[in-house]
Amino acid sequence: MKKDKVKPRLLKGFRDYSPTEQLAREKMLGKIRKVFESMGFLPLQTPSLEFAETLLGSHYHKDSLKELFGFKGPDDVDMALRYEFTLSLARYVASHPDLALPFRRYQYGNVWRVDKPGPGRFREFMQCDIDIVGTKNLLADAEIIAAMVTTFQQLGIDNFVVRYSNRKILNGLIEYAKIDTEKAPDVMRVIDKLEKQGREAVIKEFGEGRVDKSGDKIKGLNLQPEQISKVEEFLDLATNKSRDPLATVEELLGNMEPSQIGIDELRRIQTYLQAMHIPENKIAVDLTVVRGLGYYTGPVFETTLLDLPDYGSVFSGGRYDNLVDRFLGRSIPAVGTSIGIDRLLAALIELKKIELEYATSKVLVTVMDQNRVSDYLHILQNLRNAGIPSEIYSGDTKNLTKQIKYADKAKIPFAVIVGSDEFERGMVSVKNLSVGRERALKTSDRKEWLKADEIQVTIPDKDLISYLKKHLTNKEKKDE
Repeated sequence: MKKDKVKPRLLKGFRDYSPTEQLAREKMLGKIRKVFESMGFLPLQTPSLEFAETLLGSHYHKDSLKELFGFKGPDDVDMALRYEFTLSLARYVASHPDLALPFRRYQYGNVWRVDKPGPGRFREFMQCDIDIVGTKNLLADAEIIAAMVTTFQQLGIDNFVVRYSNRKILNGLIEYAKIDTEKAPDVMRVIDKLEKQGREAVIKEFGEGRVDKSGDKIKGLNLQPEQISKVEEFLDLATNKSRDPLATVEELLGNMEPSQIGIDELRRIQTYLQAMHIPENKIAVDLTVVRGLGYYTGPVFETTLLDLPDYGSVFSGGRYDNLVDRFLGRSIPAVGTSIGIDRLLAALIELKKIELEYATSKVLVTVMDQNRVSDYLHILQNLRNAGIPSEIYSGDTKNLTKQIKYADKAKIPFAVIVGSDEFERGMVSVKNLSVGRERALKTSDRKEWLKADEIQVTIPDKDLISYLKKHLTNKEKKDE
């Protein structure tokens, strides 16, 4: 009976990652991991699936069911795929009372959200978080910002700035403008749109609302004119680049206790960052930074790539002192930040800050004589023992040209060729396919191409490893 053919297709909002993309991701994650571990952060891995109630709560209640991939699991249990790491971290800390606090952890992996898919927006994507749990000390907040700066420096990104603010200052603004505290989260959510939507759109949203570019009606908050005027007064000061933002906003909101506390906290963070010698041009107080999530309680931060402003924030977070309460009934303060791995990788590729690799093998050992496979395997093992990633041609063809074409298509840099004559003379031929590819881009004349001595050489077999190591090292330096 003939089976029905299955069409190879992907679910909406999901994607494959090619070996080239995955190699680049792993390389980037390796550099990020190295930074985090150099600062004392520990790796943690939590399950992809959690009890649904773990991922629900007062901060997520309105939209959580729309955002979760939830279902009824075995034993009639309501469960869901995680859509971030913070709640799983809170659950982990609450269930490990003997954990040494402050707990410094990092975690990366896939998360899932039932968002509307769009360009660069997927329902499954990778995040990478760092958090410090169990302290109100603002040294922890400064450490998180320092980790953000150091990460970008180690990734080779030069033109960026970590902007930070404090939600407490905005709490004081709510008091100053005499806005109902129930509307405070909505006011902050609208202020958070300032950079993307612009001031005019934000002011309209404070009032009767607006129509966005797609023609959709955005419902307004219907604040009173005098309330909007006071918020505008704050925005004027917050966006004034000619003065110290903390000094200017202190003149307006210094009498509001939450704002004064927030201002003092930011000044303390500034002092710590200066003592850590974090470059001043890589950090900036920006009082319009809000962060959309409702669980932030103090300092908040986000990173902007100045050469790619349309990418938005690629590394952001803040302090959340109440999230663990749901599990313990008591406060365990915490601060952390999260990287959108796919967005950051796309940025690195666009900025040409990461070298794309197409193969893990550096050498292909070709097979010209089936009766001498054991000898080829001996060469292969010697290369691997010397730390040179290598593979032997395991395809069905005996044709050397086709084997070389495979290596070329797979972007393997070198091919080792040994025939009966070479075996008898104790020699090997090495073809530098990387140079060959570069040459081919410069000339279509095969005779000219063949004149390049470095494309293929024949050397004593005892010199093979040293020859390859030398040329692979030179290639790595050139790629850098």
